[in-house]
Amino acid sequence: MPLNPETDYGTPQSKSEKLVTLTIDGTEVTVPEGTSIMRAAMELGTQIPKLCATDMLDSYGSCRLCLIEIEGRNGTPASCTTPVGEGMVVKTQTDRLKRLRKGVMELYISEHPLDCLTCSANGDCELQDMAGAVGLRDVRYGYDGKKHPNPGIDDSNPYFTYEPAKCIVCSRCVRACEEVQGTFALTIANRGFKSVVSPSMEESFLDSECVSCGACVQACPTATLNEKSVIDIGTPDTATVTTCAYCGVGCSFRAEMRGDELVRMIPQKEGKANRGHSCVKGRFAYGYAHHKDRITKPMIREKITDPWREVSWEEAIQYTASEFKRIQAKYGKSSVGGITSSRCTNEETFLVQKLIRAGFGNNNVDTCARVCHSPTGYGLKTTYGESAGTQDFDSVEETDVILVIGANPTDGHPVFASRMKKRLRQGAKLIVIDPRKTDLVKSPNVMADYHLPLRPGTNVAVVTALGHVIVTEGLVNEDFVRERCEWDEFQDWARFVADPRHSPEEVEKISGVPADLIRKAARLYATGGNAAIYYGLGVTEHSQGSTTVMAIANLAMATGNIGRKGVGVNPLRGQNNVQGSCDMGSFPHELPGYRHVSDTATMELFESLWGRPLLDEPGLRIPNMIDAALDGSFKGIYIQGEDILQSDPNTQHMAAGLAAMECVVVQDLFLVETANYAHVFLPGSTFLEKNGTFTNAERRIQRVRKVMAPMNGYEDWEITQMLSNALGYPMHYDHPAQIMDEIARLTPTFTGVSYEKLDELGSVQWPCNDEAPEGTPVMHTETFTRGKGKFVVTEYVATDEKTGPRFPLLLTTGRILSQYNVGAQTRRTENVVWHDQDVLEIHPFDAENRGVRDGDWVKIASRTGETTLRALITERVAPGVVYTTFHHPTTQVNVVTTEFSDWATNCPEYKVTAVQVSASNGPSEWQEEYEELSKAARRIAEPLVAAE
Repeated sequence: MPLNPETDYGTPQSKSEKLVTLTIDGTEVTVPEGTSIMRAAMELGTQIPKLCATDMLDSYGSCRLCLIEIEGRNGTPASCTTPVGEGMVVKTQTDRLKRLRKGVMELYISEHPLDCLTCSANGDCELQDMAGAVGLRDVRYGYDGKKHPNPGIDDSNPYFTYEPAKCIVCSRCVRACEEVQGTFALTIANRGFKSVVSPSMEESFLDSECVSCGACVQACPTATLNEKSVIDIGTPDTATVTTCAYCGVGCSFRAEMRGDELVRMIPQKEGKANRGHSCVKGRFAYGYAHHKDRITKPMIREKITDPWREVSWEEAIQYTASEFKRIQAKYGKSSVGGITSSRCTNEETFLVQKLIRAGFGNNNVDTCARVCHSPTGYGLKTTYGESAGTQDFDSVEETDVILVIGANPTDGHPVFASRMKKRLRQGAKLIVIDPRKTDLVKSPNVMADYHLPLRPGTNVAVVTALGHVIVTEGLVNEDFVRERCEWDEFQDWARFVADPRHSPEEVEKISGVPADLIRKAARLYATGGNAAIYYGLGVTEHSQGSTTVMAIANLAMATGNIGRKGVGVNPLRGQNNVQGSCDMGSFPHELPGYRHVSDTATMELFESLWGRPLLDEPGLRIPNMIDAALDGSFKGIYIQGEDILQSDPNTQHMAAGLAAMECVVVQDLFLVETANYAHVFLPGSTFLEKNGTFTNAERRIQRVRKVMAPMNGYEDWEITQMLSNALGYPMHYDHPAQIMDEIARLTPTFTGVSYEKLDELGSVQWPCNDEAPEGTPVMHTETFTRGKGKFVVTEYVATDEKTGPRFPLLLTTGRILSQYNVGAQTRRTENVVWHDQDVLEIHPFDAENRGVRDGDWVKIASRTGETTLRALITERVAPGVVYTTFHHPTTQVNVVTTEFSDWATNCPEYKVTAVQVSASNGPSEWQEEYEELSKAARRIAEPLVAAE
């Protein structure tokens, strides 16, 4: 087996190609120079006993179990920290070593309570395993509880316990917190017998800086840190590898079961997106799958004011099909449509858009991916020819300068943020462009070299100013541009950005960013080595979202930071399958593979395989559907896995449109807010209950494997298939693998993708075809997909959303670590401990002017509506800017956001809303009415839930 630096125990392998041959226990082995003896021994199948060494941590050499003897050397060095040498002769098993190891292990056991038989980690404890490995059967020293600290069990964290009496002070948890997570929340307090692991300043785990990523629990070789689920259920006995269903990082996990119960989710070390890392959501927040609010039986009602009626699957499907048929017969073929989900698999999303195009006979299909990242698709396809990011996540390890704009990775993409922070600790430089002081700007262990705190809505101006510095100071990589890009278009762009009106001094007047900061950041990006740009919804969710993406692409081309490891343009996708839902043709103007519906050859291919004529005119986007519903021409909608009432802008407008429809079908896990306006509720299945694939932010296609039987009886793709058959358009699939085979036949970038290949390789990054049979980690290496890179002039156009005397502040929105999207899943887990309500961040200056104190109720109003929430006074936001999250339906922050959107894609401008903030006595009248409606909906469903 070839050596892998990612799983080397102890001293990391050198990148040198030089090989070293040595002898271990009489057998020769050849390994790369710099490999540890422990790892070399593993190549021969020899497992040297160890406690402090683990494949996730740097070498440490403290446990003294992995001792070895080297011919010609004195002593017994630690094998995990000793590198191999040419001709070295090593012995791992001698009488001397056996005696030393047994003595060391005896001392460890003597400091550990002798309760192995009753310990919750029995059978799952490395301390027990190593005692057996060294042959320890008797302990001469008794455990002295008086000498060792035993403050009792800390069970403050909702997911795991901490029992210091069982701690052997191996420091693995402390090092995992530092090296894997980069949080530095743990330390070893006190000295000698009193030494103990301590969260922060001897606080409880819940009150400390611990982010509950689970790295410490996974690293612990005893039951000192132990999942409560293991204590309650027992040690797991089977495991299935699957993919997390939260953010766009796409972490691989082993879902470990005991019988039919899920015991824990363990991050997969072979997972190429996460490399064994995890966050609180993926590691622990899976309890929503069995929450009492889960609906598992279909329900229908004729009017939204009627109580729900539980029905059989057959009746629900037939009723839905008859309603859609009735509506189309009365109002026309285009009077119905559907919405795909970025939480569902590629296969499920593909079937929904196929149902709409071939079953409904129109192109009225949209997705939440357009509501967040459609400018990425438009901007990158225009400039590079491909609607996706350019790199894999491993690329960050070779980055010298990281530019983060409009993203908060520590909250939104925490696993990738941990890998990014590790690279920063190794010496990479950081530029952050964001209105807020995010954790990357300044935290105990990471500090940005430059923070550009721009005014919301001025992204284009600032990025263009960076281009101005690069051009006017002669920092362009001209060789790259001449060879790889359209030279005439580059010259047009260069003349445009060089105009004095785009200088940092002029842009400072627009953006509020000091000109000197812009100049220094531009110079660092252009000259600091491999430079990579990572961006998020703070770039795309603007009226000029597409323009900003193209401006970012221009910067990368102008400096030659594209087409190799360590560079690139990298969108951080919000939900687990945002990339996949776009790939699968969820937009009204594009078929799978981003091909326009007017493309004759593509349409003929689909019509031939699907057996139906398809419309060659784009259909309606979500806002168009709502507008058409209000004018009476759109009457039915099939919504799979999306809560558009909570997630889309201008909530009251959205509610009015849904109320005007005659058949709203919601397929989801819970009675989400949109279900208040539904006539049919089709219970969905969780990621634990289905097979399929997700595609993450790095274009990585990964298997989702069924861990347990669906509580509702069906996987989501099966429900869509049943509906299609009832509508008269036959679908016949026995397994999602067959759907993927169809996707591969129809989509050029997926031609080489199959379940067999995914099982063999673990994952692949599209394009995967004859030219790249194992996928494409880094795109645009020799040429751009479109041929030559295209520079685009990016004129700054101020948003129509203006502040003034009535609405003097700018509201921007985002996410928080413990919650996910609209919170439908995470609010039904113990994650609510950390964030039980949305709050409004407001600068002390603005708070004082309004008589607002920390924790007060405040009203936030815009020209579209108002809501109330608690105030959090902080300097993370600048004066004139306020910030909140959108995870709780009781806040309904999208009551406030407006209908303004990106000029190219209609992506809503969530990030810029002019508002006024004032003191309040509590929830607004609208909120109270809405809460009553939600309570009524829950009361209607309560007997059904109770019956379960």
